[in-house]
Amino acid sequence: MPELPEVETTLRGIEPYVADSVVERLSVYNGSLRWPVTQGISDIVKGQRVLSLSRRAKYLLLQLEHGSMMIHLGMSGSLRLADVNAERRKHDHIEMHMSNGKCLRYHDPRRFGAWLWSENGHSQLDHLGPEPLTDEFSGERLFDLSRKRKIAVKPFIMDNKTVVGVGNIYASEALFRSGIRPDRAAGRISLQRYDLLAGHIKDVLGSAIERGGTTLRDFVNGNGEPGYFQQTLRVYGRGGQPCSHCEKPLSEMRLGQRSSVFCSHCQR
Repeated sequence: MPELPEVETTLRGIEPYVADSVVERLSVYNGSLRWPVTQGISDIVKGQRVLSLSRRAKYLLLQLEHGSMMIHLGMSGSLRLADVNAERRKHDHIEMHMSNGKCLRYHDPRRFGAWLWSENGHSQLDHLGPEPLTDEFSGERLFDLSRKRKIAVKPFIMDNKTVVGVGNIYASEALFRSGIRPDRAAGRISLQRYDLLAGHIKDVLGSAIERGGTTLRDFVNGNGEPGYFQQTLRVYGRGGQPCSHCEKPLSEMRLGQRSSVFCSHCQR
C-alpha cells in the first residue's frame, strides 16, 4: 500500500507538470473505486487551472480555481505521467489531459482509491492528527495522548488521530530504531522514550521520501520509477532473519491484524 513517503514522492514527481496548467479533459473509464468518483467530475474540472498541489496524510489535493480534487491511491494505486498517444494499460481507470501536453494517468488494479471533488473542503480530512514532519508532532504529544492507554504502541502511532502517515512499514522501522517493542502498552512508555521515537519517525519518513518511497506491489512514482527505501529496511518483512544489531533471529507477531517484526533482544 502506498504510504506517506510514496504519496509525497508522487506529489513531487507530478507537481512541475501539473501545477499552473489547465485541465483540457478528464476521462473516467472506471469510476467504481472505493469511493465512487464524483458524478460529473469531468465536466466540473474541464477548463479549470490547477493552482497548486499539496498532500494531507496520504491524500493528494489538487486545488483548482473553483474547488479541489482529492486523490487517494488506495492499496495499489499510482499516478504517472504518460505520453498522450501511449496506449492505456489494463487498470488505467482515469486520465487527465493538461494544456501543456502532459497526461496524468491513474492506475489501480484493486480499485481501492478515490477521486473526489469538493468546492468547500473534504470531510475526510477534518479529524486527522498532525503531519509527522512538522513541529506540531513531538514526543510530548505522544506522551500526553498515551497516558492511561492500554493499546499497544504500534497501533497507537499508526492511528491517524495521533499522527498521520505512520504506516506499518515505517512504524516497525521507527520502533526498532527506538528500541521499543511494538506490543508495549502506549501508556507505559516514558516521555524520554517518546522523544526518541518521535525523532526516529521523522528520520525514517524523511529518509524514505529522499529515496523515493518503498517498492511494494505496484508502487511507482510519478515518472513510473520504483522507490528504493526497501533496500534499507531493518525489520519489516525480515521475520526470522538476523537482527542488524545483535544478529539474533527477528521475531514476528500479529498486532491489529498486521504483521509486526521486531527484535525481542534489542526492543523492550
